[in-house]
Amino acid sequence: MKIKHHGREIYGVSYMPNSKEKCPIVIFSHGFNGTNIEFAMNSEYLTKNGVGAFCFDFCGGSVNSKSDLKTNEMSIFTEKEDLCAVVENIKNWENVDPDNIFLFGGSQGGLVSALVADEYVEEIKGLLLLFPALCIADDWNKRFPTLESTPDTLELWGVLLGRIYFASIHDYNVFDHIGKFNKNVLIFHGDQDEIVALEYGNRAEKLYPHARIEVFPGEGHGFSEAGNKRVAEMTYEFVKTNI
Repeated sequence: MKIKHHGREIYGVSYMPNSKEKCPIVIFSHGFNGTNIEFAMNSEYLTKNGVGAFCFDFCGGSVNSKSDLKTNEMSIFTEKEDLCAVVENIKNWENVDPDNIFLFGGSQGGLVSALVADEYVEEIKGLLLLFPALCIADDWNKRFPTLESTPDTLELWGVLLGRIYFASIHDYNVFDHIGKFNKNVLIFHGDQDEIVALEYGNRAEKLYPHARIEVFPGEGHGFSEAGNKRVAEMTYEFVKTNI
């Protein structure tokens, strides 16, 4: 399905239980250069257990994205607009319980989900963050300390990024923009993560009024099959406990 906003279109896939009743739903936000497929297994697991799910491609979020925008037009904040538009759309779905909308974000999608949750406290019932990339602004500001030093384009892991990506997070402190979300937060983080240090997950846990971090021994940035299965099960438990 397609969701239009800000002159662009988001491609998404919904996974809904075969039920006449309104059901809780988890909105999954993928990481850097990911797509909606990243959380298909999690979504299918939820659907089997009576919980809906929605997975989508961020605009410009991947070289394989089915949504609009080029990767060099994407920033944390265009992704934030995308997720806000998804929330606004889904809360009006006939088969969704608007009081039980959950956000789940992985890596960069975790950062975006955390930013949106702080602004949508009333609409969002709970927040799940999988190795959230709360380090993105810090990392790039270390590399490009002045606005003048931000490049017009830069290729990262096969993805062409534009100046908007770097300039929009110049002097931006992520931790000033998260932590107000006062409902339950569950953070999943591996203790061998070389992309997002575990200290970022620990810092987020302390910042939120009701957060818990689950540390996965031996897991890095991107979990094993066993780790992902456990995340899917814990996501369902989290939803069940919080509705």
